[in-house]
Amino acid sequence: MTGKKDKKKSGMISTDKVVAENRKARFDYELLDRFEAGIMLKGSEVKSLRLGQCSIKETFVGPKDGEIWLWGANIAEYKQAGPHLQHEPTRPRKLLLNKKEIDKLIGAVTREGMTIVATQLYFDKKGRAKLEIAIARGKKKYDKRETEKKRDWQRQKQSLIR
Repeated sequence: MTGKKDKKKSGMISTDKVVAENRKARFDYELLDRFEAGIMLKGSEVKSLRLGQCSIKETFVGPKDGEIWLWGANIAEYKQAGPHLQHEPTRPRKLLLNKKEIDKLIGAVTREGMTIVATQLYFDKKGRAKLEIAIARGKKKYDKRETEKKRDWQRQKQSLIR
């Protein structure tokens, strides 16, 4: 008889394991408000994610029919599954959010001209795949240079302290 405690001890349930990160989003966009969204996945997609075979660099998050969808996320096929169990690697995936969150995201995109950016894909403490998304405003070229200067200054400051 194996209980929940036994699974946690043996390492079956991963806690807050980051699978994929969109580091370029922080450089290209000013991230304003962050949300945690669930993702509708197939079984072979979850197994591929557990192996870390995912990329969210070229993703697009947006509204469609009153729901929020993720397009362009590349989750590799799970090699151990048979051909009839495989999934399409870049298929659109529905994001699971509360109605208030969906309304806020759709309002920001349509009225305020913002965009929704996927920043991180990870497993939470319960072992569920979650996607961190953010409402973002695009940076201009001079804003990007300013960000780079601040980052370089912080790096220099840390090296001087050491």
